[in-house]
Amino acid sequence: MLGILLGLVVLMALAYLGWSIIWVAPIAAGVVAVTGGLDLLDAYKNTYMEGFVGFAKDWFPVFMLGAIFGKLMEDTGMARTVAVALTKLVGTKRAILGVLVSAAVLTYGGVSLFVVVFAVYPLALSLFREANISRRLIPATVALGAFTFTMTAIPGTPQIQNLIPMEYFKTDAAAAPVMGIIAAIIMAGGGYFYLRWREKQLTAKGENFTEPKDNKITKENGKAPNFILSLLPLLTVLITLNLLKWDIVTALISGIVLIMLLNVQQFKGFTKSLNSGAGGSVIAIINTSAAVGFGTVVKAVPGFERLTEVLMGIKGNPLISEAVAVNVLAGATGSASGGMGIALEALGSKYYEIAMNSGISPEAFHRVASLSSGGLDALPHNGAVLTLLTITGMSHKDSYKDIFVVAVLIPVISVAVVILLSSIGIL
Repeated sequence: MLGILLGLVVLMALAYLGWSIIWVAPIAAGVVAVTGGLDLLDAYKNTYMEGFVGFAKDWFPVFMLGAIFGKLMEDTGMARTVAVALTKLVGTKRAILGVLVSAAVLTYGGVSLFVVVFAVYPLALSLFREANISRRLIPATVALGAFTFTMTAIPGTPQIQNLIPMEYFKTDAAAAPVMGIIAAIIMAGGGYFYLRWREKQLTAKGENFTEPKDNKITKENGKAPNFILSLLPLLTVLITLNLLKWDIVTALISGIVLIMLLNVQQFKGFTKSLNSGAGGSVIAIINTSAAVGFGTVVKAVPGFERLTEVLMGIKGNPLISEAVAVNVLAGATGSASGGMGIALEALGSKYYEIAMNSGISPEAFHRVASLSSGGLDALPHNGAVLTLLTITGMSHKDSYKDIFVVAVLIPVISVAVVILLSSIGIL
């Protein structure tokens, strides 16, 4: 068991230093294997790679199609059209709300978090300039809309963090809707009021909008797509996934085809978008698969039984131990999907067994796993956080405190609240 903890420390330390989990995870798995009495080469070539390949086999189509869908939304201008229309609807006086809503709608519609950052930032800059709000709040505002409640809480979200638990708990994307909605209200409401409070605090100190030193935003060329038409692909994915109960692969394909049909005049650029989206998805799936491979090795060593006893021995609702396991591993890997993948690969069958033998539904375990993946994952070494800060031109010193509150602290509180409500029988 000490070896497992040492492997986690190695994984977390090297990930925090910015080293790629693609080769860090095998090293950490090697530490676990050696201290657990496994043959090192066999543990890597067989145990580790079986977990790696198994996850890639099950989830690569979703990663690839999701990335292509997001890239087409970005390159056709549809993502920007939706964001612009929503910010105008909310009004420039409510800059924080406008950016939040735009990021949330795009994320809930299936656009990847990274694409949302690129699509929303130019609008955020314009709105914050007009409202004279400090730029240091832009990263946290985008993070609240894209990295929290639309990623893990709102029932039916097509983001991968909500889809992975389906395999382990035999559920669908809308699992435990009441639990998800309550968590979403806590995250969205708590985060928004915090950001408004910070806006007033900074304004009172005389800290207002300042122009970025290096504004890399380029002007959009060509006529913007129609807003209603731009919404249709997002709605198509949501409706086919949740109402028609299509497989996520089929739902994403339907959205992709619709984007291409609605923008047939841009067909010359489709090949570039498809290539770019597919290429980008490879790194994403390999990162998560590497983390899952680590979890497979952990599961194979004798100390895992003791670790399982410790986690399952946490007193009270078993949802607490699941939340702890997923959160800690998501924080260690700096990845919501990676941390959840490790936890569920190692313990998913145990939690499903508990669900079958207790009064707690598998849907509740699904939702808590998803919610917990979106807590400690957003620590400073998280890839999405680093990308967000780079695109917005802000540093950890400038903006991470606010990101921490809206993307780490409040989501963790939301998980605690829904588990508490479940424990006392309200949910």
